[in-house]
Amino acid sequence: MDINQICGDIVRGVDSALGCAVVDLSSGLLLGVSHNVPYFTQSYLDAVAAAAVDMFRGRTVSAVEDMIGNMRGNTKKNLLKEVQMTTENTYHFMMVVPEKPNALVVLITSKRANLGMGWSSVRMAVPKLTPLCP
Repeated sequence: MDINQICGDIVRGVDSALGCAVVDLSSGLLLGVSHNVPYFTQSYLDAVAAAAVDMFRGRTVSAVEDMIGNMRGNTKKNLLKEVQMTTENTYHFMMVVPEKPNALVVLITSKRANLGMGWSSVRMAVPKLTPLCP
């Protein structure tokens, strides 16, 4: 099984899922993707991947992590592990693969989706994704 197949399983397993991708947080490249939306073009997918990288590893996030580290007396990085974002019409579930801190799973659903199912599907896929991610 490859990353695209696992993303496809997630999309098929969640009612109202629109797409799923795995993003390399160090480069911003898509490692795998599956979707059922015609307007999810390559340029759109690349833009979503870049936005996800900014949310987890962007300059302002790094600055806040540095401030937290200075206050606590340590230099912890990459503190963000999960983010759920809601837009007018969609939910976005984003989770860093725990053993592969440069791999991020992103699931996008319509707002008809069950939040618990979204998170459950992402979390259940992580063990399958772990050996495939750099």
